[in-house]
Amino acid sequence: MPLLLPSISPELGRIAPGFRALSIQVAAATVRRPQTGADALREACDAVLSGQPSWANAHFAAWNEVFRAFGAKPKRTPCSAEALRKRVLRDGTMASLDPVVDLYNAVSLRYAIPVGGENSAAFDGMPRLVIADGTEHFDTFREGHPAVETPEPGEVIWRDDTGVTCRRWNWRQGVRTRLSAVDKEMWFILESLPQMPVEELHAAAKMLTDGLDKMMPGATCEVALIALP
Repeated sequence: MPLLLPSISPELGRIAPGFRALSIQVAAATVRRPQTGADALREACDAVLSGQPSWANAHFAAWNEVFRAFGAKPKRTPCSAEALRKRVLRDGTMASLDPVVDLYNAVSLRYAIPVGGENSAAFDGMPRLVIADGTEHFDTFREGHPAVETPEPGEVIWRDDTGVTCRRWNWRQGVRTRLSAVDKEMWFILESLPQMPVEELHAAAKMLTDGLDKMMPGATCEVALIALP
C-alpha cells in the first residue's frame, strides 16, 4: 500500500489559522466484529444527547466562521460534524449504514469533529486541501442519477489529480472514493480548529484506531499530524 502524504495549501492560513488534522492510513483486514461500529454509534448518540463534549458549540461556531470566510453559508451547508449532531438532536439516534462508516460517524459525534473516510485505493495521486478555481470535477448523485458538479471559485476542497473528493472542506464527500467495510485501503482525516483541545483530537484518533482494531483484528494504522505551515 503506497504511503499517503496529504497536504494543505498555505493559502488556507488566512481562512483557518491554527487548523490541524490527523491523517490515518489503514491497511484493512477482514471484518470480524461488524457490530463494533453500530455499538460505538449508539454510545456516541447518547453522549450527544447528554450535551457532550462541553466545547462542541465553540468548535462548531469556529467552523461556521471558517465556512463564511470562503463564501459558504453554514446554515445551509454546515460542517459535517455539526450536520450529524443536528440529526441526532432532532431524531434522538442515527441509523446504522456500514460498520466502518458507523465507527467514524461515532467518532465525529463523540468528539464534535469533522471526520472524513475514503477508499484510498481510488485516489489518483495524493489528497490535498486547496482553494478551488471552479473548473474541478466532483462526482455525485442528483435525483438518483450520477452527476458531475464543479465547485465555486474560492471554495475550499479536498482533491486529488482527477478531481474533487470532498466539497466545502468537509461538507459533502464524492462518490468515486466512497468508503465501505469491504475496502482494503482506507484513509481517514480528522479536522480540528483551536477551539478543540489538541488532546481531544488525539483521543478521537485513538477511538477510531481502537475501534478498527476491534472490528478487524490485524488491521494496521499509520497516524500523522498535518497542520498549516
